[in-house]
Amino acid sequence: MGLFETINEDIKTAMLSKEKEKLEALRAIKAALLLAKTEKGASDELTPEVEIKVLQRLVKQRKESAEIYNAQNRADLAEKELFEASVIEKYLPAQMSVEELEKTIRIIVERVGAKSPADMGKVMGVASKELAGKAEGKVIAETVKKILASL
Repeated sequence: MGLFETINEDIKTAMLSKEKEKLEALRAIKAALLLAKTEKGASDELTPEVEIKVLQRLVKQRKESAEIYNAQNRADLAEKELFEASVIEKYLPAQMSVEELEKTIRIIVERVGAKSPADMGKVMGVASKELAGKAEGKVIAETVKKILASL
């Protein structure tokens, strides 16, 4: 069963158990996936990579909104956004631990032959592709910076 069908089943379950907040998050996922399917140049079926990118974008939006709400002392709205982000994250692959991420990036640094922080572009290009869905881009970039600075 694909992600779209899984989301539909979970929407039905959330409706039956009257989980309003979870239902909102699931409907947001469904809307984003439908939008991705109907975009210009998109095929009828979404690849798992595209699905992951859509979900990551939704999580990132929710977290950024929560930060803004916290800055404006609106903890109630921030809490709602963070809850939705947690619901969406359940459909993403498991994120790498910091240790796994550092180990993988060190291997990539050696492979591309990076010698200094000036080589960040080379490393990020490879790391972003290999670690897509396994770690947030922001975390990847920070780790690459840290590793290249220690060379």
